[in-house]
Amino acid sequence: MEPGVFLAALLIFIGIPAFTVLKIARLRAARPQSPSADVTERLEAVEHRVEDLQQELAETQERLDFAERLLSKAREERRIGN
Repeated sequence: MEPGVFLAALLIFIGIPAFTVLKIARLRAARPQSPSADVTERLEAVEHRVEDLQQELAETQERLDFAERLLSKAREERRIGN
């Protein structure tokens, strides 16, 4: 068997499958693992707390807007009254 043919056969039958196996192993190693039940519970609790905080912030912003409108209206009335 000629050396070129031997190397080509070696590459085809050994090299390509070995390369493929290594590539698959790297992809599996890089794949994120599913979180445990405890981590999932804690994440859901944090998400709920963030939603609560967002709701509280929205209510606070509405109150601030209302207070600013009242103050602005009072200033306008004083300006017009003078």
